[in-house]
Amino acid sequence: MRDSHYSEITEEQIRRSIDRGHLVLIMLLLVSIVIVARAFYVQIVQHNYYTKLGNKQYVSSVPINFDRGTIFFSRYKGSPVPAAQLKTTYRIAIDPTQIKDAEALYVVLDKYIPLDEEAFLKKANKLDDPYEEVAKGVNADLVALIKAQKLKGVSFYKDNERSYTQEDVGSKIIGFVGNDGIRVKGQYGLERYYDDVLSRSSSDKTINFFAELFTDIEKTIVSNVDTQEGDIILTIDAEAERVLHSLLLETKATWNSDIIGGIIMDPKTGAIIAMDSLPSFDPNNFQNVKDSTIYINQNVSGVYEMGSIIKPITMASAIDAGVINEASTTYNDTGFRDLNGYKVSNYDGKPRGKNTKMQTILDKSLNVGIVFLVEKLGYKQFQDYFKKFGIGTETGIDVPGEASGLTKNLDSKVFVDSATAGFGQGIAITPIQTVRALAALGNGGKLVTPHIVDSIIYQNGDIKKIDLDTPEQVISADTSERISRMLVHVVDNALKNGDYKMDRYTIAAKTGTAQMVKPGAGYYDDRYLHSFFGYFPAYEPRYIIFLFHTYPKGAEYASATLTDPFFKLVKFLISYYEIPPDR
Repeated sequence: MRDSHYSEITEEQIRRSIDRGHLVLIMLLLVSIVIVARAFYVQIVQHNYYTKLGNKQYVSSVPINFDRGTIFFSRYKGSPVPAAQLKTTYRIAIDPTQIKDAEALYVVLDKYIPLDEEAFLKKANKLDDPYEEVAKGVNADLVALIKAQKLKGVSFYKDNERSYTQEDVGSKIIGFVGNDGIRVKGQYGLERYYDDVLSRSSSDKTINFFAELFTDIEKTIVSNVDTQEGDIILTIDAEAERVLHSLLLETKATWNSDIIGGIIMDPKTGAIIAMDSLPSFDPNNFQNVKDSTIYINQNVSGVYEMGSIIKPITMASAIDAGVINEASTTYNDTGFRDLNGYKVSNYDGKPRGKNTKMQTILDKSLNVGIVFLVEKLGYKQFQDYFKKFGIGTETGIDVPGEASGLTKNLDSKVFVDSATAGFGQGIAITPIQTVRALAALGNGGKLVTPHIVDSIIYQNGDIKKIDLDTPEQVISADTSERISRMLVHVVDNALKNGDYKMDRYTIAAKTGTAQMVKPGAGYYDDRYLHSFFGYFPAYEPRYIIFLFHTYPKGAEYASATLTDPFFKLVKFLISYYEIPPDR
């Protein structure tokens, strides 16, 4: 009986199971039909609508949650000053599918933000589009006023964007952040050089979890694997940078120069206190620049024949090698020299006669005297000294785009190539390479590494001071003091007949005037590069200043165009940094 009963129950259960199975299948079929129909509607009928909407949800072309470290200028006896930081603004978007009266909406919005009516109405009439941006970079106060109007179909999206508070002051050092089509990253200057430190892992794109899961978008679009994120403190002083920038603007306007630049550096450490060049740009509006060469920092990427400011390096080399004595050695200055058919003349072509002193070579900037020094050194020893001074090699400064220069004449066995290089012709180098070499004249003979970043403050609180290589000794400390004494004599007695001598401060300085090279070959007869360098106090220098500009109009010599700007900077630095007198 138990078996029979069990059999009857099983048959009944089977019939019921079959009925339930049919019902489930029917329901699944109905659900499948609904899903397929909905998928067809979404993917085919409303494809454009949902593609646009979806794109805004999982990958925004605008970095909605953009985050990036801050770059700070330093400030003497003050707190660091932001040079590049984040600023919160808003984008305003409309949903045309919810707008009933586009013209009325335009009238309301236009009261708060300037809108192009034709462009706005064109966007507002895209009835199959749920998202159209109509404004960006709107500040929070205006957004609050617009929100109070409770406008249907209007949405607000918070953005963090890069803000450069100093505008064009120091912009070639800082660079800017831009979108290269794949990710947001630094494009020039420190923004590029320290992009791995300044970038944040969440700063590139806003990504929906499911989109990332199914499309692997993190690997295909976003790439930021650096884990040491931080802020950067510069050696650049905000006030010194502002003063240098203003002075360059003033000098460029006075002499209508093509390019002008300047560097202020601590000659003992290589810390750059200020660096700038013109023409410049505002990194807040970098997209308005039509000529991308304006982004380039000529102080590290520009290559120029520097002319007579190179002469003190030749003199120091001869003193250090012991082939001359600046106090007792003399030579016969004939006004010109014929070097196997190549004529080298003094700037005025005049001879200074027999028993011309070494000091006169620098006081009067005599090319014939430099030929004498190179002869005493011999071309091989001369070339070795110039290479020790770093002429022709990159300095290692912590900004991108540094050029090494054009110095093949320092490898030539033809004497005239070394002779002309001795007074700054036939070799072309960068301003930063020049100032590094000249700093060795005054800092005890050491070749320092120029640098712009002082320290990095990591997000975990650690502070990393930038470590630099031990400076190489290129000339002796004694030679450094002797060449400095000669350059002080130049300022006290020769420069503008001694009119710029400072009674309480020793200033070591030299001007340079060089014919500019023509494209292809040869030199212009009427175009010059003017340069001026100096350091002070001369025997324990705190700062070295280097200025240059190309093709100034209305004056042939650098002493006419750059002496005043140089001494304005000297007086500013003395006052600002409270430098005590040394005589």
